[in-house]
Amino acid sequence: MSQKTAVTPPAHTVPPARFSHGVRKGHILQVAGQVGFLPAVPGEPPAVAGPSLREQAVQTLRNVESVLTEAGASWDDVMMLRVYLTDVAHFAEMNAVYDEYLADVAVPPARTTVYVGLPEGLLVEIDALAVLD
Repeated sequence: MSQKTAVTPPAHTVPPARFSHGVRKGHILQVAGQVGFLPAVPGEPPAVAGPSLREQAVQTLRNVESVLTEAGASWDDVMMLRVYLTDVAHFAEMNAVYDEYLADVAVPPARTTVYVGLPEGLLVEIDALAVLD
């Protein structure tokens, strides 16, 4: 049986609780919910990419991609994305950012969008499930 391993990109912030940014077991990679934190700066608290949905969504997608890359995966390996938004009014804007960011992915992943509460100042969170060859 294959071993379960944590996947942590070097520039990611330390999680606020005991979880991994990604976990790979065999051909399966689960990317934990990522938010719009900028790359970590040692000794400083996590910083959000900006106040707008666009800024946070782009950085969130970059953070998901960073975990994918660290695990040897790409967007082409992603089977499912879950998008968590704090405001139903952000749905169309999120779709526009998503379509731009994943424009080169031949077969886009399946996706679910739900509305949730997130810590103050955070507008979007995204997790992903990838299957690697």
